[in-house]
Amino acid sequence: MDTKKLRQKILDLAIRGKLVPQDPSDEPASVLLERIKAEKERLIKEGKIKRSKKTAKTSDTPHYGNVPFEIPDNWEWCKLGDIVDFQGGYAYKSNTYVNQSDWQVIRIGNVKNDNLVLDTQPVFVEEVIGRETKKYLLQKDDILFTMTGTKGKRDYFYSVKVPSVKKKLLLNQRVGYLRRFSSEVNIDFLCFALKGEYVLDAIFSTETGNVSQGNIGSENTLNLNIAIPPLAEQRRIVSEIERWFSLIDIIENGKQDLQTTIKQAKNKILDLAIHGKLVPQDPNDEPASELLKRIKPKAEITCDNAHYPKVWQKTILGDIFNHNTGKALNSSNKEGIMKDYLTTSNVYWNKFDFSVIKQMPYKESELDKCTVTKGDLLVCEGGDIGRAAIWNYDFDICIQNHIHRLRPKGELCVAFYYYILLYLKENNLIGGKGIGLLGLSSNALHKIDVPLPPIEEQYRIVQKIEELFSYFDNIQKTLEA
Repeated sequence: MDTKKLRQKILDLAIRGKLVPQDPSDEPASVLLERIKAEKERLIKEGKIKRSKKTAKTSDTPHYGNVPFEIPDNWEWCKLGDIVDFQGGYAYKSNTYVNQSDWQVIRIGNVKNDNLVLDTQPVFVEEVIGRETKKYLLQKDDILFTMTGTKGKRDYFYSVKVPSVKKKLLLNQRVGYLRRFSSEVNIDFLCFALKGEYVLDAIFSTETGNVSQGNIGSENTLNLNIAIPPLAEQRRIVSEIERWFSLIDIIENGKQDLQTTIKQAKNKILDLAIHGKLVPQDPNDEPASELLKRIKPKAEITCDNAHYPKVWQKTILGDIFNHNTGKALNSSNKEGIMKDYLTTSNVYWNKFDFSVIKQMPYKESELDKCTVTKGDLLVCEGGDIGRAAIWNYDFDICIQNHIHRLRPKGELCVAFYYYILLYLKENNLIGGKGIGLLGLSSNALHKIDVPLPPIEEQYRIVQKIEELFSYFDNIQKTLEA
C-alpha cells in the first residue's frame, strides 16, 4: 500500500468537496467570504496590513472563470490573498547570532517535511534585534512555509501550522508565513488544502530561479485559486482527514514494525542455516570431511565441531575458494585491451547495477585474475564492506581492485557462502564497529571462519532459505504496493 498516494487522494477528495457530504443548513461560503473581506478592509484602514496592488482587482471578485474543477454549490472560489496576508522573512546577518536567547531565527532547515523542528542547528539573536524586526515575528496558527529549494525537485513549499511555543520565532529570508484575516477560516483546513496535489502543481508551475535553485514568490502564492467550503464543513473535513490520517499512521507504523520483524526473521533463518539447524541432516549424505579432502587434500580434519553438526567441518574461506582482486585504475595502467569492468558501485546484495559500466585497459597477463565468470562470488572490499553478489550471467566481465573474486576450488554451493556473508554483514561481523572484521582486506577475507556442510545439505539449506525468504519478500512487496 502506497500510503503517500493514499494521503494525497484523501486531500484531493477534501478540496473538491467529495470527502464529506454537504449540509444544506450550512451558511454558504459566499457569506463567509463577505465577512472576511470586510475584516480585511478594517485591518487595512487601521494600518495593520497593507493593500496589495497586485491582488486588488481579484479581491473584489467573488467568482472566477476557468476554475480548475467543479465544487459544490455552497462553496466559493477565491484567491489565497483574499483570506490570508503574506510575509516574507528578513536577512538576519550571521554576525548578529548569539548562542542563546528567547528570540530564535527560523530558517529553511527548521521546516522539514511539513514539521517545525526547533532544535535543528538553532540560531538566536539578541532581544534588541528581535524587537527591531518584530514585523517578522511568528504568531500561533500562522502557516509557515519554505520558499526556496532545488529547481525542478519540489523539495520545498513545505508548510506547517505554527504551534504555541515559549520562544519568540523570527522569520529568516526565503521562509514566509500566511496569516489569516479572520478566524472564520479554519486554519487546519487551509493547511491541508496547501498540501494537496492540485495546489502543489499550481504553485510549482510558477517556479522561478536559476538552473539549480527554485523559488516561489509572494505574488504567485497569493494569486493561487482556493476553493472554500462553509465554515461548518471546513471543520467536518478536517475531522475526517485527521481520522483517515490517523488510520494511515497506524498502517505506516505497522509496516515499519513488520519490516523490522521481517528483517529479524530473515536473520534468524540465516543463523539457523549456518549452524545446521534449518534443515535436518541426512545420514546418507557424504560427510563434509570427504568433501574437504577433495577440495584441499592437506586440510586439517576436525572432529570437534562444537557449533556445527558432527558431519560438518569447520574451515576458512581461503581453504575452499580461490581468491583474486581486480586491477587498480590509475594513470600508469594504460596498456592493454579496453574491457568493461565492475566496481563497488555496480555490486549490490545478490544483484548488479549496469546503469554505468566503465572501461579500462587490461593486459593479457591480467585477464585471468581480473575476469569474472558465471558462478563466481564477488565481495566488496570498500564502500559497503562485505556486500556480495553471485555472477550468474553467461558472459564474462572484468573487475576493479576494490572487488574480491571468490571462485570455488571444488564442488561447493556458492549461494550457501553468499548467505554466510549476508549473515556476517547483518550482525556487524564485517565492517562492524568495534567487533569482527573492521575491514575486508584479502588476508581478512581469506581467514574468515566458515562451516562446510555436506554438499547435498548445502543445496537443501539454500533451497529452504530461498523458500522462506520468498515468503517474506512477497509480504514486503505487498506492503510497498
